[in-house]
Amino acid sequence: MNPLLVGLLVFIGVAALVGGVAVLFSKPQTSRLEDRLDILTGVASPSNTSNLLKDNSVLARPLDDAPNMLAQLFKKVGNFDLLFKQADTMLTVGKLAVVSVILGLAGCAVAVAMKSPVAVVPLAAFAAGSLPMFWLLWRRKKRLKTFSTQLPDALEMMARALRAGQSLAFGFSAVASEMSAPIGKEFGRVFEEQNLGVAMDDSLRAMCERIPNLDLRFFVTAVVLQRQTGGDLSEILDKIGELVRDRFRILGQVQALTGEGRLSGVVLMALPLLLFMVVYHLNSEYVSLLFTDPAGKKMLAVAIFMQIVGAVVIKKIVDIKV
Repeated sequence: MNPLLVGLLVFIGVAALVGGVAVLFSKPQTSRLEDRLDILTGVASPSNTSNLLKDNSVLARPLDDAPNMLAQLFKKVGNFDLLFKQADTMLTVGKLAVVSVILGLAGCAVAVAMKSPVAVVPLAAFAAGSLPMFWLLWRRKKRLKTFSTQLPDALEMMARALRAGQSLAFGFSAVASEMSAPIGKEFGRVFEEQNLGVAMDDSLRAMCERIPNLDLRFFVTAVVLQRQTGGDLSEILDKIGELVRDRFRILGQVQALTGEGRLSGVVLMALPLLLFMVVYHLNSEYVSLLFTDPAGKKMLAVAIFMQIVGAVVIKKIVDIKV
């Protein structure tokens, strides 16, 4: 069978499977709007939604409430809208699928043009088709990291505004106008929602969903508690900002101490693949035994498994939580 046809069929099947799972687990965007309209029109009573808001309150959830790896995987697969919001992109599921299919076909065509083995063609199509998702996750990670570095300055600005006698809403507005994205955009959204009549607890909880950051949850919890019990919020914000700065300082020291290990991991993971590509370019018949001979297939499978195990072990060694 034509390798191009095989790669095309495999990629279409994988794309259809991913799209079906996404549609199955996705939640309609208009669900919250319909719930509010039902309350306004009298179809649903507000008492039915009070328990839900209470269960989803910021204070009802622990500060370090983080889903495990499996829950995060299903959440990313099922809730693409939240992933797009966290990455701050205008992409949709349809656009992402179209770009993935186009890149997958391009990767399949390149593999066929290079006369690669049949087993490499679907792998090349899958790798090329996965590039948009990897870019989306990279953009999300970069945005969340930028938000973390901006948070101490934002907390200090809000503390100064409170000490000057301004309101908490003015503090959100000051951060939105004086600081750049992403924290300026997120705090500005909270300020705009306040002007539109959204409850403070709901607005802050929505921001925590868009920005899964532990330090932000400390800030949100402090704001909600201060609104319920009172207290000097400016002093609390100063303490949280100081805590975040100390954490970044310790994290920088850890990154410096583990730099050699992380570089060794990158070299050890990239070296086998680069050597395979070089040897395949110099003597393709020698490398083709890994795909044609039964013993070669077993050796290739064991090598890939050991590479994955090595990557996980190295990541566990150098990834120190602060």
